[in-house]
This record gives sequence, C-alpha cells and structure tokens, in this order.
Amino acid sequence: MRISDVVKRKGDTVVTVRSDASVTDLLDLLAEHGIGAVVVSDDGQSLAGIVSERDVVRHLQKSGADVLTQPVSSIMTGQAQVRTATPEDELVGLEHTMTEHRIRHVPVVVDDRLVAIVSIGDVVKHRITDLQAERDQLRDYIQQ
Repeated sequence: MRISDVVKRKGDTVVTVRSDASVTDLLDLLAEHGIGAVVVSDDGQSLAGIVSERDVVRHLQKSGADVLTQPVSSIMTGQAQVRTATPEDELVGLEHTMTEHRIRHVPVVVDDRLVAIVSIGDVVKHRITDLQAERDQLRDYIQQ
C-alpha cells in the first residue's frame, strides 16, 4: 500500500501559511479548517517548513503571550528538519517514520513541489477502512 492510496481517499488539499504571517493568524487558520498543522509556504507550492498546535503551545509556554505577535517563521520546523514523503512511498514506511520521530503530519512532495499532506489520523482511518473490508470479505467467504 502506498501513500498515494491514502491521498486518493482523503484528497490532496493542503492548507498553507506564509512564513511572515503572525502566530495569531496561524491559530485562526487552524481553527477555521479544524486542523492541527499547516505547511509553511510563501508561494503555496514550495515547502519552507511546517508548524503545528504543538509548536504554538511549546513556544507559548517558553515565551509567553508575546509569541502570538511573532511571525510563524519564529516557531516553525524549518524545511531541513521536515520529514517528507512521496506518493509512491510505502505506507508502512510512513507509519514507522511518524512513530519513530513522534510526528503527526508529513507533507507529500514531488520534485520539491507540495502535493498533499498526510496526518496520523489519515493513516489510521485508512487502516481501519482496509481492516473492515478484509473482515467483511472473510465473513462473506465463511458464510458461503
């Protein structure tokens, strides 16, 4: 099973935020879309970094409310540290990466261009759907 299978089910919409947007703008964006992380991209296609609710909370604890007026670039994980995947990567490899590095969101890129984002929730939902389909097939086989 490949990452492209998950993307086909969930869609390839990626919410991005500019690196110069304020952390308050970021929080508004997260709330508006009901998501936990966004890709940082100044042009909507290239990957500059990623930023999550977790990043906001950690910097809020460290720096106080002043962090809310700072740019997203001051709290994001930069491009060099972002774990990415391609649509052709195996899903099991992504699961190991997410578990090993304790990350919940992985941008999907092709030729340095952002094409999707996959969350741990997307992976779990995909696995549950597959397990339910397998269970139904086995039940139907046994009942024949």
